[in-house]
Amino acid sequence: MSSGLRAEILLVGALVILGLLPGLLLGHAWAGLSLGLALGVMRLLWVVARLSLWLDRPEMPLPSPHAGGWLEDMGRRLRRARLAQRRRDRRWLRLIREYRRAADALPDAVLALDQDNRILGFNPAARQQLGLRQRDVGLPIDHLIRQPEFINYLQQGDWAREIEVPATDNPSQTLNVHIFPYELGRRLLIARDVTRLQRLQAVRQDFVANVSHELRTPLTVLAGYIETLLDTEDELPDDLQRILQHMHLQSERMRRIVEDLLLLSRLETTSPSEDQFGHVPVPSMLEAIAEVAEQLSAGEGHRIVREITPGLRMRGMPRELDSLFSNLVFNAVKYTPGAGTVTIRWLRDGRGLVFQVQDTGIGIAEHHIPRLTERFYRVDVGRSRSRGGTGLGLAIVKHVLLRHQGRLEVESTLGQGSVFTCIFPADLAMERGLS
Repeated sequence: MSSGLRAEILLVGALVILGLLPGLLLGHAWAGLSLGLALGVMRLLWVVARLSLWLDRPEMPLPSPHAGGWLEDMGRRLRRARLAQRRRDRRWLRLIREYRRAADALPDAVLALDQDNRILGFNPAARQQLGLRQRDVGLPIDHLIRQPEFINYLQQGDWAREIEVPATDNPSQTLNVHIFPYELGRRLLIARDVTRLQRLQAVRQDFVANVSHELRTPLTVLAGYIETLLDTEDELPDDLQRILQHMHLQSERMRRIVEDLLLLSRLETTSPSEDQFGHVPVPSMLEAIAEVAEQLSAGEGHRIVREITPGLRMRGMPRELDSLFSNLVFNAVKYTPGAGTVTIRWLRDGRGLVFQVQDTGIGIAEHHIPRLTERFYRVDVGRSRSRGGTGLGLAIVKHVLLRHQGRLEVESTLGQGSVFTCIFPADLAMERGLS
């Protein structure tokens, strides 16, 4: 029993005795007892009434510290609770202000949206980049940003990806938009100005394309002279033959790098047109690639397994798809030890059209997987060069997939092998006699 309740019982008991004493003195004990009980009940009713009134109107002063009994104890507890709540409120308010100042300092536009995509608030950068005003709070975001790409992004609800759209007030400015869901169906929209980054990327792509183009002719001439000299190898000393053979290998490697760079530059800087799409006989293409892979394996004894759905063709760009399939299959052969297995699959399932290459090779550590499609990125530099890799194959794969609205999935376990899966939209499928 709390001290306040004990004091209240004693106080009510004192009131009962106080009412009983006059009754005893006047010879009316029952009347005095009734008076005392009435005083006790009135006290309790007063305590309950005060507490009820305060609960209904918390802005009222708390019970006096001199009220005595249970009311005094409750008042003391409520005062402590109110002080603690005020301290918590001040602390939360301070945190909210700090977060707000941090959001205001961000160079990226930040918007909070509710479950109906209505604007709850935004930072100053959103005013500049998206042209928002304070009166826009409460309006649906798609009423203010009306680009078709953004509307589709909102409707699809695929928050794992991000999109790029032109700024509302400045079409020459490009914004990278990403939406992150958080509690109660609310979302955080972050828009970043990537205009300068895109310009730098374009400069880099132009530079690489120009340099690659300029290198192509001298490399062709150099390789031609080396091959001419190698044709007369019977007349050359052994040391010179070895030097020329090494020069030939390196010139061929440089030629492959230049060819890959030119292809990658074209994939990055041009958009595919409908007339470039044709009927691609994928099964026969994969059969031819599998035969070349067996030749590439040479004496290493790789087992090339085909699991190819006959008659399952697709609409696409044949040369680009041939490059995609070849890169993945030849990579699997290069990075699978002798007597290992490389499985080539081509099928259609609920995901769409699926091309998959599975190997029993050396595998890839998990932290390397997100960077595999970067140009010149190598997991093992020494092994890649010794196998004749250019470091551009998976970058080409990524861009070919993007031009066919496809995606790449990679699963790998060190020491056990890897699975590279390319998924194309189902509407690109063409089975025998059907489109």
